[in-house]
Parts: sequence; structure tokens; C-alpha cells
Amino acid sequence: MNAPVKNEPVGVRSVTLSVDGMTCASCVGRVEKALRAVPGVQAASVNLATEKASVQATASVPYSALVSAVEKVGYDVRPATLTLSIEGMTCASCVGRVEKALQAVPGVTRAQVNLATERASVEGNVDAQQLIQAVDKVGYQARLIDGSGPQENTVSERKEIEAAHLRTAVIIAAVLTLPVFLLEMGSHLIPGMHHLIMDTIGMEANWILQFVLTTAVLFGPGLRFYRKGVPALLKLAPDMDSMVAVGTLAAYAYSVVATFLPGLLPPGTVHVYYEAAAVIVTLILIGRYLEARARGRTSQAITRLVGLQARTARVRRAGSTQEVAIADVAPGDVVEVRPGERVPVDGEVVDGSSYVDESMITGEPIPVEKKAGSTVVGGTVNQKGAFAFRATAVGGATVLSQIIRMVEEAQGSKLPIQTLVDKVTMWFVPAVMGVAALTFIVWLIFGPSPALTFALVNAVAVLIIACPCAMGLATPTSIMVGTGRGAEIGVLFRKGEALQLLKDARVVAVDKTGTLTEGHPALTDLDLAEGFDHGVVLGAIAAVEAKSEHPIARAIVEAAQAQNIALPAVSTFESVTGFGVSAQVRVEDGQEMRVDIGADRFMQKLGLDVSTFAASAERLGGEGKTPLYAALDGRLAAIIAVADPIKESTPQAIRALHDQGLKVAMITGDNRRTAQAIARQLGIDEVVAEVLPEGKVEAVRKLKAQYGSLAYVGDGINDAPALAEADVGFAIGTGTDVAIETADVVLMSGSLKGVPNAIALSRATIGNVQQNLFWAFAYNTALIPVAAGVLYPLWGILLSPVLGAAAMALSSVFVLGNALRLRHFRAPVV
Repeated sequence: MNAPVKNEPVGVRSVTLSVDGMTCASCVGRVEKALRAVPGVQAASVNLATEKASVQATASVPYSALVSAVEKVGYDVRPATLTLSIEGMTCASCVGRVEKALQAVPGVTRAQVNLATERASVEGNVDAQQLIQAVDKVGYQARLIDGSGPQENTVSERKEIEAAHLRTAVIIAAVLTLPVFLLEMGSHLIPGMHHLIMDTIGMEANWILQFVLTTAVLFGPGLRFYRKGVPALLKLAPDMDSMVAVGTLAAYAYSVVATFLPGLLPPGTVHVYYEAAAVIVTLILIGRYLEARARGRTSQAITRLVGLQARTARVRRAGSTQEVAIADVAPGDVVEVRPGERVPVDGEVVDGSSYVDESMITGEPIPVEKKAGSTVVGGTVNQKGAFAFRATAVGGATVLSQIIRMVEEAQGSKLPIQTLVDKVTMWFVPAVMGVAALTFIVWLIFGPSPALTFALVNAVAVLIIACPCAMGLATPTSIMVGTGRGAEIGVLFRKGEALQLLKDARVVAVDKTGTLTEGHPALTDLDLAEGFDHGVVLGAIAAVEAKSEHPIARAIVEAAQAQNIALPAVSTFESVTGFGVSAQVRVEDGQEMRVDIGADRFMQKLGLDVSTFAASAERLGGEGKTPLYAALDGRLAAIIAVADPIKESTPQAIRALHDQGLKVAMITGDNRRTAQAIARQLGIDEVVAEVLPEGKVEAVRKLKAQYGSLAYVGDGINDAPALAEADVGFAIGTGTDVAIETADVVLMSGSLKGVPNAIALSRATIGNVQQNLFWAFAYNTALIPVAAGVLYPLWGILLSPVLGAAAMALSSVFVLGNALRLRHFRAPVV
């Protein structure tokens, strides 16, 4: 929405507004005048074509003042979407706090924060700086992502640096903690260790040594917990770091008093818990390190997609071929591609030919032939041939860039199930601190001697065991890995919520033309009478049909051309209205041959008996095809049929959907006879035929009422309303932009096989989310009471804070590890 401009004066910023309602040059002048009248605005220019207003203003000019100025002269400022990178979030309560802060900024209509991607998506008319300041006030760091290109390289580098810092912190903490652990716990676990310590360094020196080492751990590698946790606690907005800080400082402070001021403690309560504080910090650091490494792997799909982009391209300019940076390629440039190279940008082949591996884009493993006129996609890999193509889309407009953008948006989205989790976790940390305080009081009043020691240890155990990190990561990590894996198999989830809705689908409704079928007529049948040659007959028929512009005629001509059959010359072409066509065709020896093509009634008019082809005609009729006949020199030569052929992958996809327990319905504008024939051929359960686009919407509603949740698959503009009406809309990636923009899921391969694959992936991903949520909630529900000491009166069982720290760290790592299993998801239809 607003981005800094290079070399702009200090204290001046650039703001871009999207203005609706302008129709002419006078509108432009009116908006420019209104913006320049705002105090602090130094320059304003408006572009009618892009409907954008660019404003240079001092930092003190509020964004709302610019919006208000435009609205006062009768135009609207379109709300924009800003993406912020958020640093410092550790758990679900952090997410809730950042969302709440962003939603409180005037002009924000929606704010959504994702812990796994560490991003916030904000909609509204608002200044980015206001958002950054709002996030800063609640203790986190925000940075605007301007959308000029994929940010994943920067994010990956930052995560690698973070993991490296955590690894160093873990090593230092472990080296310092090990002696503390041995000195304290060795006395309890190793026979003779206590006497050895007493006989050598003595109890006082032992405790002082533990104090020195633990202080180094807590205020060295562990300082990160106090820097964030204590300020959050003072603001009455505690997070996970706050619980770690309170728990470890309580154990540490108690131990310091016992070491240096033992007289202040009641008799029998003088003990030290340095090892608990040090080990807790070390274990949580280990958990954070493992978590950082696992989080890095959850975004590997995006990293791989970004890695598909070529860095340079060879462009023909000024009579020579120059190697230029990919950013310098412009639409219209002719780009050369050598064997084994990646195609740099999208374009259309102008010379040369080759086969290109498009599996990284479509999920289809078979290389695709490319020749003059073929389209190529940036990021795909050329095989052995060489070709040149004219660039048609560069930069952010390429298919690969759009795929990356779609995956990033889906990964950053929030499932409906996550909303409930967020509401729970917002109150979780304060509730846990309340339980810890109550635990301390109850043990202090009712606990056995030494009551103060029991109260302290159990309260610390409650604080440490309660980890909302796993709750916050349960859903977004699974979404990240699931949507990333989907992109790798050619299934793009444009909206994250489609993942959750798709698993509940009960019926899949499909359009026929372009979805089940190839989308254009082709010669499907040519049966010959005895004594006729295939090449001669097809050549003669195609030569006559070449005189017609009818789609059926073009299909026959294309079939002959595909078989490299030369078309003879034609003379005296005649169209017999209602019957067919006739012509004279000059064969190789210069003689002419009469060719008649038409329906059975035309053959009967010519006195020819078509009963020879009765079996073929019956079969074609059963398949919903209309047969045509051809006669050469007055003899019945062939029966032919032209139809929109079923895609090779369609039968397998329909079987897979049935195997998943789904009903399949076909909704089409074609005639009922043809639709029923195709349905019988494919085993489709229900047919709705002869419907207009608005009728498709009504058909979708009826199917939803009959079966339940519905997914609709289409590829044309007339499918857009039905796609929007369905619970989940699938667009064939080879279809129109309108259909793709309306859909929730895009199938890049152009094949129906992506539908069962997407449904299987949805079920696997949501199953993974449910497993994660169960683990996160069950863990806390079960272990917080144990940490509080509810088992002590019955069996004398207490949970050590050290064990609590280990369990807490492992819970987050478990959730991330479980989500990463989705990387190995196998599509049911290959």
C-alpha cells in the first residue's frame, strides 16, 4: 500500500492509494488537488489507467488524512492488504496479542497472524508505520513485506541465523549446566558422591559454585527469556517466556536466599534448586533450537519453488545474444534456451523445438513437446532440444511467481478450527499463572513439612509444564506443509480454509467440456468399408471439409494433418442444405473422384445402403456421437464421428473419487443424450444436462441439499458462478483466469486427477491438525494437574520441574515432527 522510494528526502515518505470511481481526466485533477491540499503533502500524482494515487508527504501526515481527502471529493479508497513479518512470537498467546494490537489500529478491517509463517496479513486503509508501531508496543518487531518478489530467501536466511544462535546458546548452556546437575543430583543418584563433595569442597563452596554457574546460564544464554518475559508480565500480558522467567527466577531466587541468607528461611526449608533453574533453561533452549530447525523445514516447499527461478537469461538484442539478469527481461524479448536449461520466464516459442519437463509446475511427469506457437512456463526444464521464445510474462506476472504467491497466501491463512484454538490460548497463559499461584498457596497452607519448599517446587512445575507453543503451532505448521506438498503435486490451495472444507465433501460436481473432455472436437472414429484405404479416404474427406469453417470440419482436417496425409485439390464444391456436402477431388493420377459426406439420409438420397455400418452406428449412438457417412465415386466408403474426446486421465480420476466414497455428478449445457452417454461410459452417478450458467448454480444448490458438502470442478467463464456457489471450487489450471480467480483450489495439470489427490491431501492434513491439537490439549490437560500435585495425596507422586521442562520442549517438537510427515504424502492418483 505504501513503500519507501529510493533517494526521497529525509523525513518524506511515499504513499500509494488505490482510488475507485474515477472516470476521466477531470476526476484525476480533482483527486490530485484534494491530496495536495492536505498539510504536509509535497507532491501528488494520479494515474487514471492504474487507478493509483502516488503521494509524497512528510512522516507526520497520517494515512487517514489522505483517505479522508479523497473521500471528501466523492471517490473511494480501496482497502489494501499489507503483509508484515513479525519477529519474537513464541506461542499462541503471542499470536492473540499481536492480532489484538493490529485490530485496534484505526482503519484496520481485518488482521490475521500466523505463528508458523511468522507473518501478519492486515486489510484496511491504514499506514504500515502505524501497524509496526502497534506491534512494537506489545513487545514484538514488525517489518513490512512489500510484495515486490518472493521473500522466502530472506526468511530462510533469518531462520538459519536464528537456529545458529540457538545452537550456540544450547552448547554454552549445556556446558555450564552439566556441572551444576552433577553436583546437585549426583549426590542423590551416585553412591558416595555426597560424601566426596563434602570431604573435598564442602557444602558452602558447592552451593556457591552452583550459584556462579547457574547465574551464567540464566543471564547468558537464558537472558532471552527475561528480556521478553518480564516486560510482558509487567504489562499484564504474560506469554510463554513470562512463565519460564517466573518459574526459573523463583527457583533461582529461593536458592540464592538459601545460599547467602539462610536465616531468612524457616527451619528445614534451606535447600537450593539451582540445577532446576539451569536445566529448565537448557532444556527449553534445546526445544527452541529443534523447533527452529523443524520450522525451517516446514517452508521448504516455497524454498524449492523459489529455487526453480532462473537467475539469468540469454536475450536477443541489437543483433546479438546477451546474457542478462532475470529482472532485466522485458515482455517481447526473444529468449534462447539451450538443452538442460531452465526456461527463465513465460512465453511463446518462435523457433526450434524440444521437450520440456513441466512436472515442477503441473505435477505431470511426462515431458511436453514444444514447437513454434507452443507456450512455455518459467521454471520448467528443457530437455535435449534448443528453442527460442518470445517473453509474454516476466517478474511477478509469471505462472511460477503466481504459484508462489498463492502458496504463501494459503500458508498464511487461518482455518476455521484455529479460531477456537486462538480464543482458548488467549486466556491460557494467565490461567496457568493463576493455577501456579493457587498451587503455591494450597501447598504452603496444607502441604507437609517443609511446606515452603513443596509450594515452590510444585508452583514452578506448573509454570514450566504448561506450553501453549504446541497449541499455536498445531494448525499452521500442518497447513504450511500440506499446501506446500500440494503445490509439488500440481494442486494449489488458493484459500487455506478449503483444506478444512474439502475433507467433508460428499459429492463432486463436474462440468463436461474442458473438464471431463478435451474441450474441442476431434475425429474419434473412422470405420472403413471393405476395399478402401484409410489414407485415401481420410485425405479425400479432409480435402472437402477444408472448404468449411465448421468446427467438425476443422477437426477432420486436423486429424489428416496429424497423420501427415496430403490433401488433394478440390473443385466444384457444393453444400446440400440439410443433407451434407459434395465435391470433386483430383487424385494422384490426375483423375477426379466424387466425394459425398453427410448423414444417413444423404446416403439414402444417393441410393446407398448404410446397413453395412449398422453395428458401428448403434455403438456411436450409444456413446452420444452423431455418425456421418462418406461415399467415394458413388460407393459407401466409411462411417466417421467427430466428438469432444474424453481426457485420458478422466476414467481413472472418476474411479478414484468413487474409491474415496464420493458421488460424482456432471453438470453440462450439452444435450441430454450426449451427457447420458458419457455418464454411462465413465460411471458418473448423476447427470444434469441442458442447463444455462445460472442453471448450474441452481443445480449445485439442489445437489448440496441432496448429498451435503459439494466440490465443483470447472474451467470456463460460465463455471465461475457455480464455483462460487460450491463449498469448494476447483478450477482447471488450463482454464480461464476468471474461473481460476473464483476457485478455492487450482489444478495446474489441467487434469481431473488433481481432485481426488486434493481431497486425499485435505483429509491427511486435517487429520494431522487434529492429531496435533489432541496432543497439545491432552498434554496440558493431563500434566498441569499432575504438576500441581493432585497425585501426591494418593500415591506420593510429584512432577519435577526438570521433567516438566523436558516434556514441554518435546511437545512442540512432536507437533512439528508430526506436521513434517505430510511432506511424504503420496497422491492416490499418479
